[in-house]
This record gives sequence, structure tokens and C-alpha cells, in this order.
Amino acid sequence: MNTYPDTKKTIELIKELVEIPSPSGNTDKIMNFVEEHLSGLDLEMKRNRKGALIITIPGENTESHRMLTAHVDALGAMVKEIKSDGRLRLSMIGGFRWNAVEGEYCQIETSSGKTYSGTILMHQTSVHVYKNAGEAKRDETNIEVRIDEKVRSANEVRELGIEVGDFVSFDPRAEITDSGFIKSRHLDDKASVGMLLQLIRQIKSQGIILPYTTHFLISNNEEIGYGGNSNIPPETVEYLAVDMGAIGDGQSTDEYTVSICAKDSSGPYHYGLRKHLVQLAEENGIEYKLDIYPYYGSDASAAIRAGFDIVHGLIGAGIDASHAYERTHESSIRHTENLLWHYVQSKMIIE
Repeated sequence: MNTYPDTKKTIELIKELVEIPSPSGNTDKIMNFVEEHLSGLDLEMKRNRKGALIITIPGENTESHRMLTAHVDALGAMVKEIKSDGRLRLSMIGGFRWNAVEGEYCQIETSSGKTYSGTILMHQTSVHVYKNAGEAKRDETNIEVRIDEKVRSANEVRELGIEVGDFVSFDPRAEITDSGFIKSRHLDDKASVGMLLQLIRQIKSQGIILPYTTHFLISNNEEIGYGGNSNIPPETVEYLAVDMGAIGDGQSTDEYTVSICAKDSSGPYHYGLRKHLVQLAEENGIEYKLDIYPYYGSDASAAIRAGFDIVHGLIGAGIDASHAYERTHESSIRHTENLLWHYVQSKMIIE
């Protein structure tokens, strides 16, 4: 018997996704993985010029379309400077804090494709040498990469092929616990990508005819602000971003329910679509939380800023410690998958 959602299978897929390095600007490997994962399903797939993947499933109504999006690009860094002692200074890719990656293992990828391992550390790490090791500011001046190669100078680093502009990826340290948690870097937003891939496979394997032609945009530049702001077909009426729900003081989002966003830093999401999502959750026994994310933007808000005349919404699994070492629970994944399943088969609020 084919049961959906198979959340444990989804979580295993998410673990595969987070273990593929994909900082914004260097996402070809993970895009190839996504295409291969969907191969054999008789899907219309195409890449846009930015490298994002658009998957289309025809529906009964071909005049009014839906688009759902999630992003595979992740936080990371670039080599900013090769220091005279053979260590690397970094430039951030995406919005994280330096303290969130201090002590993390990383991978440096050269322009030729060769990779080297390293560790992200404070320059003043040793308490036996630096009196201010604990108080020194965690910033781009003091944070550096210690390369796991025998190098003592900038010239020796360059002889490895490492140069300014090379991408640096953070070790996800993904782990699935017996208690149902998955903890890893980059659950934002590879958890959502895993859910959309499972949803697409279910629609195709069950021969479901959707009420509207539906596009799935796997975007690759969301962390830098413009992942889902183009290639939106003019027939698109509803645009749903599937991204993380932010957890913290003052938030109602948790790791056990689906989070439905009412407003973020871009302003309110479409009121009618938000109420429709709440109604679907309540009618189908899906546990949810309504929330406002104060320092957040999504591909849906990027599409609105780009001028598209769409109805926009945002839902996602609740993710703890966003843009650091993140965690969510299988129950949050399951409720999000269920809401997506009922949403793509529901009637639009306007056509």
C-alpha cells in the first residue's frame, strides 16, 4: 500500500540534500541531483538562465496556474583574502552571524573543482596565547579558515590552487535521532525541497490530476534575495513559498507543527490565501501555528517586489536555530507535507 506522506523517507531525502554542498552561486551539483531524483517521472523540466529548475505538471485548468517554490541554495562563504601565514579570510554568502560557524568544519572548492578541508576558527582561539580569546569580536577580521594542508604562506596556499573567490561550504553535520529529530545545517531550505520532491513523486505515481497547472520552482539564489523573482508564467495566480518557520522568543512557531506566515519584513502575505491555508489545515486535522517573522524574506516576497501580480503565501516546517545548527522534528515535516498535499488539490481563492 502506498502511504503518503512517508515522512521518514522524506527525512532521509533531506539528509541527502543537506550533505551536498550548495552555497548560493555554486549550486550545479545539487540541481543535478534534483533532476536525477525526478528522472523517469515524465515531467516537463527546464533550467532558467540563473540555474533554477522549473517543473510543470499540467492540470485541468490551464488558464489559471499555481507556483510552489523552495530553494536549494545555502549559506556559505567565499575566500576573501589569502593571509601571509597561509590561513584564509572569508566573505559571507547569505545572512548569518560569524559566531554561528565558529569551530565548524568546512570545504574549500577551487575553480578547477578540487576540494580541501578546513576549520573555521577565531584567529585568537588559543587561550594559552591570547588573553582576550573569549572577548575578541567574532567578525570578518578575526574569523579565518585553517586549511588541512601543510601551508605556511600565501604562496603555498596558491600552489594548492586556492584563490580569492573560491567557495567555502559548511559541514552540515546532519543527524537523524531516534526521537524523530533531524538536526543539520541548511534545513533552511532543503527540508522544504525534500518535501516538494516527495510531493511531485506522489502526484505522478498516483496519477493525480491537479485542478490547475502547477509549477514547482526549485530556486538557487534565495539566500541572496532573488531566487524566485523571475520566470513566473503570466497565468500564475497563486504563488506559495515553502520555507522554514522561524522559532524564538515571541514566536508561536515550534518544531512540531506547520507554520503559516501572516507577515514578515516585507509586509503581510495575502490575507485570503492565508485564511485558505488555515481552513485546509483545520478541515484535515493538520496542526499549525500562525506567525509573524520579523527579520525574514522569502521567494514569494521577492516575486511581489519584482512586480508580479500574484496572490502570495508562505508556509514551512518549524526550524530551530535558523542560520546556525538547525533542527526540526518529523511531526513538523509531516504536517507541512499534509498541508501541501491538500493545498495543491484545493480550489483557488480567485481564478
